[in-house]
Amino acid sequence: MLTDIAIRIIPHDQQRYPTVGDWYTDEHGVTHISVSNLGNWRMEFAIAIHELTEWALCRHQGVSQREVDEFDTTYTGPCIEPGDDPKSPYRMAHCVATGVERIVIALLGVSWRDYDEKVNSL
Repeated sequence: MLTDIAIRIIPHDQQRYPTVGDWYTDEHGVTHISVSNLGNWRMEFAIAIHELTEWALCRHQGVSQREVDEFDTTYTGPCIEPGDDPKSPYRMAHCVATGVERIVIALLGVSWRDYDEKVNSL
């Protein structure tokens, strides 16, 4: 069964940990996707799509929110994005979500370089 999903744009400093996109499911079964405010709806939409895709694929593969959170919040490896690390429990979901994100950014007419610079400036 699909749960209720709430997507919010929030100030970057209100994320649960240093990230521009986050997902979690609360005790009522509502999935929350939080996207850092980038001042550009197209960029924010791409992050939301990434998070939604990652959440759905993790759910499908049986990768729990707890596993993702623990990996992300303790990550000290060489990759900029924890999900890119070969040891990530959600690597496939993250990589597919990044591919979808890249397609969305291109279709919305945003330069990936500009997008990447904006995301990394936070």
